[in-house]
Amino acid sequence: MKYTVALTLAAALVASPVLAAGTPQEERQLTMKSVGQAMGTLAKTAKGEINYDAAAVAKAFQTMNDATKNFVEKFPEGTETGHDTEASPKIWSDRTGFESAVDKFGNDTSNAVAAAPQDLDAFKVQFGKVAKNCSTCHEAYRVKKN
Repeated sequence: MKYTVALTLAAALVASPVLAAGTPQEERQLTMKSVGQAMGTLAKTAKGEINYDAAAVAKAFQTMNDATKNFVEKFPEGTETGHDTEASPKIWSDRTGFESAVDKFGNDTSNAVAAAPQDLDAFKVQFGKVAKNCSTCHEAYRVKKN
């Protein structure tokens, strides 16, 4: 329980608009950090590393959905480099595809929030859809740094 509370608090602080002030690169990195923390909770739940906690799952899905709000605007022209960005140039060359990927992630995380899974089996259905979005988008629109 302490782990869940700490993770939830950390995600809330990272997602805070006050802390997110900065360059577009810094803002999107903070946003993705909050998504990564939420995914950590969900992945550990799916693997059985932590006990199923419906409230923690709901919070993680909500954090991910909140991240999609105004996310595309954090990638304006001219921010392709700097601040150790992992953003692929494809974000700007395939803007329609990128926006579509963000929209799909937003829809799937919204559906996961609305589904409010109360047990592990129901959670895994929603988690699978959300996790697939992450890998699809990262493969197409992220440059992995060494």
